[in-house]
Amino acid sequence: MNRELIINVTKSEITIALAEDKQLVELNKESVKTGFAVGDIYFGRVRKIMPGLNAAFVNIGHEKDAFIHYLDLGPQFASLQKLVGQLLGPKRNNVRFDTFKLEQPIGKTGKIGNLLTTGQPIMVQVAKEAISTKGPRLTADISLAGRNVVLIPFSNKISISQKIRSAEERKRLKKIVSSVLPKNYGVIVRTAAQGKNDADIEQDVRSLITRWEGALENVKTLEPPALLLGEMNRATTILRDSLNGTFSTIAVDDKEMYDAIREYIRVISPEQEKIVKLYKGKVSILDNYDMSRQIKSLFSKYVSLKRGAYLIIEHTEAMNVIDVNSGNRAKVADDQESTAMDVNLMAAAEIARQLRLRDMGGQVVIDFIDLHKAENRQKLYKTMQELMAGDKAKHTILPLSKFGLMQITRQRVRPEAIEHVEEVCPMCGGTGKMSTTVSIERELENLISYYAGEKKIRLLKLLVSPYVSAYLKRGFPSVRLRWMFKYRFRLIVRVDQSLGMVEYKFLDRKNRQLL
Repeated sequence: MNRELIINVTKSEITIALAEDKQLVELNKESVKTGFAVGDIYFGRVRKIMPGLNAAFVNIGHEKDAFIHYLDLGPQFASLQKLVGQLLGPKRNNVRFDTFKLEQPIGKTGKIGNLLTTGQPIMVQVAKEAISTKGPRLTADISLAGRNVVLIPFSNKISISQKIRSAEERKRLKKIVSSVLPKNYGVIVRTAAQGKNDADIEQDVRSLITRWEGALENVKTLEPPALLLGEMNRATTILRDSLNGTFSTIAVDDKEMYDAIREYIRVISPEQEKIVKLYKGKVSILDNYDMSRQIKSLFSKYVSLKRGAYLIIEHTEAMNVIDVNSGNRAKVADDQESTAMDVNLMAAAEIARQLRLRDMGGQVVIDFIDLHKAENRQKLYKTMQELMAGDKAKHTILPLSKFGLMQITRQRVRPEAIEHVEEVCPMCGGTGKMSTTVSIERELENLISYYAGEKKIRLLKLLVSPYVSAYLKRGFPSVRLRWMFKYRFRLIVRVDQSLGMVEYKFLDRKNRQLL
């Protein structure tokens, strides 16, 4: 599989498109100015305790207070709070993490009010970015991700990825990490560490320890709310988690970002440094790699499949609904069951891609075409599981229900891409429908009857959109002329581009707006 990473940098945001065999499979947009990314560590202050939810709201500097549940505090929360207290105390310069005495782990059934109080400073990590009306979701079970390992403070346990099967390799990796890991640090060795030399893994561990110690130093000097340790930008995060031998090109159109990525790859995978390319073309980098067209189709309600089949994707507040339609496929095939199965399997592949591409989260309900054979329904379920096996977001897939519906729950830690580019239409309120020209004509005539007939105003100026203006002036006699003869007044119709399609304003002779 040929994988390309295309990075477009503007003043306001960074767009990162991941393509597999020239097909867009993942899209990330990161605002340059806004922080609060997943993995960022903040020094916050408790704003409010919610005993009924067993949770608290924390001020970390975001416009909306962040949320933390008791279960998100983590077993070592007592040790974390004790450490923060010492770092803020008079002997702060004598605190060393590797000699710090850990407290007993907290239980899973406690009350958050016994551990936190309003106004208390707290060290937290962003687990989920602010989405829609909700503020960021926090955790106090802090971890730092590197290329080969994940560092876990307040732990002394070394875990190895289950995907590393070789007992000899697992033993080797554990030995390498043990040799450089100080007390009070735990590590999860990632799959990417398999086959790496000792120096790379040791360097990864040491760099993460340095970053953690830097965050602790910031606690001594910063007042909450404050950022203690920021995650890498989204481009380098994707490289950290996804870079492997299948990448053929990493193209970026910004020199500063290009240098940063080159430097990062030089550290983690020197042999792949040559795949990073600085794009200098005159057309947009996204157009050059045929990503713009695919990005535009991402936000469409309709997704076309082969031979006339298509998907309809609807987003609601509670869930996402996907309807699978055979289109004209049903008219050209005799065997209804095999046709339905072909369309469903084709749709399953596209749905797995769309879930990842749009980063759709929460409840997803898919209305597949009805299948009558149990073996076909089971095959479709297994196929969907296989197609989503490569999705890094946590997800659960349920078999087809009696009504032919498949339910999927998928974790989302960042705002869905479509939320950044769509707003509810002020004209139709999101219904997709608006007043007809006939009803607009009736509404305008009622007002004219009032102004010209009852109020005896002899001159009216009507500001409308080009759409309404063309309707009022069309033909002979036009609607405008008929009104003028009927109510015996003068009507001037002017176009105002700032008005919505069916909006209007009435002005008098002195250009004062009439109510």
